[in-house]
Amino acid sequence: MFSTASTVLKAPTSTEIRRGADPKVQQIVADAIADIRARGDEAVREYSLKFDDYGPDSFLLTEQQIEEVMARVPQQVIEDITFVQKQVRRMAEAQLASLTDFEIETLPGVHLGQRNVPIDAAGAYVPGGKYPLLASAHMTILTAKVAGVERVAACTPLIQGEVPDATVAAMHLAGADEIYLLGGIQAVAAMAVGTETIAPVSMLAGPGNAFVAEAKRQLFGEVGIDLVAGPSEVLIVADETADPFIVAVDLLSQAEHGPDSPAVLISTSEEVARKTLEHIEEILPGMPTRDYAETAWREWGAVHVVDDLDSAYSLADEYACEHVQVLSAEPREALERMKHYGALFLGEGTCVSYGDKTIGTNHVLPTRGAARYTGGLWVGKYLRTCTYQEVTDRESSAFFGELTGRAARVERFEGHARSGDVRAAKYRGETLSWSDHSF
Repeated sequence: MFSTASTVLKAPTSTEIRRGADPKVQQIVADAIADIRARGDEAVREYSLKFDDYGPDSFLLTEQQIEEVMARVPQQVIEDITFVQKQVRRMAEAQLASLTDFEIETLPGVHLGQRNVPIDAAGAYVPGGKYPLLASAHMTILTAKVAGVERVAACTPLIQGEVPDATVAAMHLAGADEIYLLGGIQAVAAMAVGTETIAPVSMLAGPGNAFVAEAKRQLFGEVGIDLVAGPSEVLIVADETADPFIVAVDLLSQAEHGPDSPAVLISTSEEVARKTLEHIEEILPGMPTRDYAETAWREWGAVHVVDDLDSAYSLADEYACEHVQVLSAEPREALERMKHYGALFLGEGTCVSYGDKTIGTNHVLPTRGAARYTGGLWVGKYLRTCTYQEVTDRESSAFFGELTGRAARVERFEGHARSGDVRAAKYRGETLSWSDHSF
């Protein structure tokens, strides 16, 4: 599987990574999307009743309902959400500032430029389920608003029949224009195709379970999406200076995401690797989230020992993992040595959990090797880089007219060629070979 040599101290028992959805999931999602497309709100309500036992006249939270939710959330939670969102906003604003509009003049009177234009409406999905990921509200909604998206519709499901107050508070504070208590396929499909009461959006963002991910995949093209995310992943590169106890804790912190979340250690020190394995066995029995973390570690965990950091970085690049944590004497070397990762976490003072929850970088990241060709969600995902052209010099237009005529005829596009011909003829006072029209 890997071209970089290593000694494997622990191999995963599950080795086949599914790149697409299970065929049964694909069919369930396809049927639900078609049904919602045909019957709108009626179908959405039926699916919500079926999966969440919730079917109100309106899934949209009113201002009064939001105020009641905000009043129920402890002040410390509000303060923490506000602080974290400030970090996310600062990162998104810095990203936005790095994207500049420009215009250049390539020839006399030939002006070429670009503008970064926000999409008009985005849909944000904030998961519920066993773990309410309220941090996803910061990452999807707030980032969209910083980009300049005028309308952000956001959905999150009830959790065991209860309104997820903290999640709703995070969605509201992030700037959501509409908040719907709606989850699963029905939420994603309703935002994408629109219903009688939910206007369609232009882009969908946010993590979710296999059904949500498959719904986004099937709807891509009709709407844009951030990415199709699979189970969360962590890979740690550690040298002899790494603390094995911290390595063990950090691996298990990500394994608790779900029973199919890979956690991988690549170490230049066999001693660090073996002590990490020992610590994992000591920690696992007492973890409150052992049901997920242990299954993930047993089935998907891996430990490699390599000769040096060059080999460690090479093997890590082959994994192209979502989160890569570097616990070494010189962790910033990874910025120059690695190419394939969703996000880097450098040094013992940093951990993936910071990125997941609080530090300000976006936690919606590529999984299953997708880091080889894409980054994660960022402010630029909500922008379209649009080009424009203007030719104000007659001679320059005539020059491009002649050039376009020749280039288009090589490709047998006579209509394109004639668009160039008419400008060359008009601006130079020449005649057309294919028409007796005169300018």
